[in-house]
Amino acid sequence: MAKKKKMPTTPRPAATDGPATLKDLLSSDVLGKLKAQSDALKAEENDRKEAARKAVEDQRKAEQKRLDNDFAHLLENSNQDWHKYK
Repeated sequence: MAKKKKMPTTPRPAATDGPATLKDLLSSDVLGKLKAQSDALKAEENDRKEAARKAVEDQRKAEQKRLDNDFAHLLENSNQDWHKYK
C-alpha cells in the first residue's frame, strides 16, 4: 500500500479579521453594566440555593430531634443484645 501524503496546514486568519461580534459593538460601559448584572444574578441564585439547602437541613434536624424523643422509635431501632451492657 502506498503511503498517503500529508497535506500542509495553512495558518488560519486571525479572528479579528472576521465579522464584528456583539462584544465589539457594545460600548465598555454597557458591557460593564451587563457583567455587573450577571454577577448580581449569580450571587442571588447562590443565596437562594443556600437558603433552600439550609431549610432542608433544619427540617432534617427537627425530624431527627422528634424521633430521638419518641420512645417507640428508639425501641424499634435499638440493638436488642442487652447482654453486652451488663
